[in-house]
Amino acid sequence: MLDFSSPMHLILILLVVVLLFGGKKIPELMKGIGQGMKEFKKASQLDDDSEKKTEVKVEEKK
Repeated sequence: MLDFSSPMHLILILLVVVLLFGGKKIPELMKGIGQGMKEFKKASQLDDDSEKKTEVKVEEKK
């Protein structure tokens, strides 16, 4: 069984992962994550805008 109590073990594992997948896959992965975050922020802003419009309409009816 592996013992991951030492930070050096984690660094070694991360280094191996970067060496195996790093050159092409990591930038593509980061680009995908960035685009996903942009879309999430855009969608949440649209939701906030629609909620504000709904609140204004409810207040106008009173």
